[in-house]
Amino acid sequence: MTVLVDTHALLWWWAQPDKLSPRVHALIRDPSNRVWVSAASSWEIATKYRIGKLPSGGRIAQDWSRRILSDGFIELDITPAHALKAGLLPGKHRDPFDRMLAAQSLLEGVGILSIDPALSDLGAERIWE
Repeated sequence: MTVLVDTHALLWWWAQPDKLSPRVHALIRDPSNRVWVSAASSWEIATKYRIGKLPSGGRIAQDWSRRILSDGFIELDITPAHALKAGLLPGKHRDPFDRMLAAQSLLEGVGILSIDPALSDLGAERIWE
């Protein structure tokens, strides 16, 4: 199974795994699954660090490649098709990171590991419980 992990779930995996649902924890932990991490997540973490909303973001950004590699995650680049889909998704939700993750989930045909119902509202298959 291939899944896309939302930024908050990725951060929880690294720092507070008990906040993940048992299903999400099992999906990430299962070595037979492919866990994709979007470039949008690195962008979001760096942005939130820069504006002061994520103090640990600087350390995470510096250690990004090692963390991804050591967990066996696969980086998902942002393509023009993803960008167009994100920009054209209907709805009033304005968060560009959520819109990108939803677009990638939809175009790549994978569920997204997220507690955030806004992703479902954007049409993505959200996996949590």
